[in-house]
Amino acid sequence: MNKKYIKTSFSILQWFVFLLANAIALPIIIGGVFHLSTAEISTLMQRTFFVVGISSFIQAWFGHRYSIADGPAGSWVSIFVVLGQVAMSQGQSTKATLQLLEGGLIITGIILFFLGVTGLVQRVLRLFTPLVTGTFLLILALQLSGVLLKGMLGLQGVVTHPDYVTATIALFVFSLIIFLSIKGKGWLKNYAVLLGISCGWILYAALGKSAPISAPTTFVKAPELWAWGAPRFDIGMIITATLFTFLLVSNTIAAISAVQQVTPLSQENEQQTLNRGIWVGGISHLISSLFSTIGIVPLPASAGFIQLTGQKKVKPFLIASLILVGISFLPFIVGFISLLPGPIANAALLATFVQLIGISFQSILREQLNQRRLTILGIALLIGLGIMFLPEGAFNRIPSSLQYVLSNGLLVGTMLVIVLEQLWKE
Repeated sequence: MNKKYIKTSFSILQWFVFLLANAIALPIIIGGVFHLSTAEISTLMQRTFFVVGISSFIQAWFGHRYSIADGPAGSWVSIFVVLGQVAMSQGQSTKATLQLLEGGLIITGIILFFLGVTGLVQRVLRLFTPLVTGTFLLILALQLSGVLLKGMLGLQGVVTHPDYVTATIALFVFSLIIFLSIKGKGWLKNYAVLLGISCGWILYAALGKSAPISAPTTFVKAPELWAWGAPRFDIGMIITATLFTFLLVSNTIAAISAVQQVTPLSQENEQQTLNRGIWVGGISHLISSLFSTIGIVPLPASAGFIQLTGQKKVKPFLIASLILVGISFLPFIVGFISLLPGPIANAALLATFVQLIGISFQSILREQLNQRRLTILGIALLIGLGIMFLPEGAFNRIPSSLQYVLSNGLLVGTMLVIVLEQLWKE
């Protein structure tokens, strides 16, 4: 068999597994927050696969045109979690809350599309200095590390005590991926993530931890439109979605900048690349609302994956995205893939975040760290990360629109860096 064909096939498989690992973990978290049934989580996962595949393909085909995996945004998850907690405390139904989130996705999608198509995003581009981008990446990695570590320990849904057997397997997967990425040669290094997940899943099954496959009622099933009901809007969500748009612009800039650091320089005009990435990101948010999923964004962690595995070509990525779209129509395959243990997926993602931490420091250090920049970085990290350790009800007595904003450490930290960079000049 052609050696080049085999190499390409493995590249496609590894990209597919990476897209899958990013798509699986966060729907499970949302399901736990909103007390969704197993069937509802399964259909949410099906819709997430479809939207992730479509969004990743259109971004790589005519958006930013890089091999950057799209996936459920960790930053949007924090909004979902906060809104879910607010709704529960106020006695609102989960259905009404999820419809409000659909409305927020539409608002954000429209603003992103407008900024990208008109080129107005270039007007705000000066706000996103290397310090802003680096701080965003650093806080994002540290914020999601808590989510991923909980997943590795099996602390998902109503579970409050770690499963030590599961945690040991997850730690083994994490260590194996890191070891192969550093010490591995050739294909061992290039397919570190795939090998780590495969070994972990085999161990998981050997110890009898895997759940049985439930028989699907139909062979082919299309993802459902507005599964949570028609979108709803209120002033609090409109304000939050508008502010959140700036964070998503920062996310897209950070993802593109991070991948540019680990891939050969593109001959494309950087302004056009960013404009396309932003307006296609708006379309992705509209599709996310249409199919009732978490907001889908370019994942900066893709740069860590590329650096870890050396997978830089776009073609295997495009094929992997289309495969993910295809299997979303097959309930049996979705059901089987959903059996990929959450702790294993979380361990693989955490390994890629090790590289993301390094990329964030590289961005921060692109400019000399004088007293001014060190002070701004320190303030943003202390307050942004500090918010993550506040109790859940810390902001219960303020308006809900402010709760969404102030309880999001990533949003507050990033906004602080932007404001201080502009107000405190050299």
